[in-house]
Amino acid sequence: MISVEPFASRWKRRAQTIPVMLALTLAGVVGLPLIVAGAVAADVVRFRFRLPTVRVALFLIQYGLNDSTEILLAPVFWVLGGAGTRLNQPSSVRRHERLQAWSVAVLARRAERLLGLRLDLQAGAIDALEPGPVIVLCRHVNIVDSSLPTLLYQRLGYRTRGVIMAELLADPGFDLIYGRTGSVFIPRDNGPEAQALISHIGHDADHATAVVIFPEGRLFRPDVLKRSLARLLDTDPERASRLAELRHLLPPRPGGFLALLDALPQADVVVVAHAGLDRYPTFKSLAAGVPLPQPIQVTAWRIPAADIPAGPAERTAWLDHQWLLVDDWVAEHTALDQLPPGLAVIAPDAP
Repeated sequence: MISVEPFASRWKRRAQTIPVMLALTLAGVVGLPLIVAGAVAADVVRFRFRLPTVRVALFLIQYGLNDSTEILLAPVFWVLGGAGTRLNQPSSVRRHERLQAWSVAVLARRAERLLGLRLDLQAGAIDALEPGPVIVLCRHVNIVDSSLPTLLYQRLGYRTRGVIMAELLADPGFDLIYGRTGSVFIPRDNGPEAQALISHIGHDADHATAVVIFPEGRLFRPDVLKRSLARLLDTDPERASRLAELRHLLPPRPGGFLALLDALPQADVVVVAHAGLDRYPTFKSLAAGVPLPQPIQVTAWRIPAADIPAGPAERTAWLDHQWLLVDDWVAEHTALDQLPPGLAVIAPDAP
């Protein structure tokens, strides 16, 4: 477990987030009949007979139950890990990984049954995912897709480690469990510290390890894309020109990716692209759309380590090229996703 956060700062945050999560979950469980009744009434008066409010409320309560389970088991696992002295031992890491895998699997099932979140993997996508160790690059357009690579690899029996933005430490389940499984939480605006943390993530990576990073560093928004390209034009005109055609992704931030390549020089790179969440940029818009009418389209391709350039500048240009390929794929499949369902199913796949 790698962390540079001061002990006092860490527990000051946890003293707030842990009680809040436990209290909200308890309130949700105790008040479940009233919550469901109110959600049904809210949907019916708006003639929303597929009950999106009810579905979202039940999903959020399940999320709280998962998080609370992680909170309550974290100190038990700490004791089993020699009062924190053996948390990095394989037996302790596996214990935390099983809890993480359970939580992801339960939420995936609830997301499918309650929210209609289904995955439609294109031919060849699964074959591209393995074997490991691999560095996985994924676009980031919605809070839901943050779990997509982990879900894909978990179904194949892989362990996953993530390069996660430090803001997610506000979720106490993430805070207590994910760092113990090898993930790192990086500060958004401190590149040297982030790269130092990432340099440790490849420790003990094997054929069943996938390390996930979202190179954009934040959720895609059209206004953020405009600002990002304008800022890049001032700092790196060559990259700005190269990435000027982006429409559905933000320019990738290469620092974390370059650090991963150095930490895992033997790893291939897998690029994961998805379309279908673009019309739901916020949780509110997602909640209004459930159950989702169409599955999330997912594809992946693999680049052997031997085919990745050696120098930082060349690697950055290579990353930009991959991101343009993702953008093209998303553009085509977003267009298909916006067709009526009866037409979308007969539209041809992208080459």
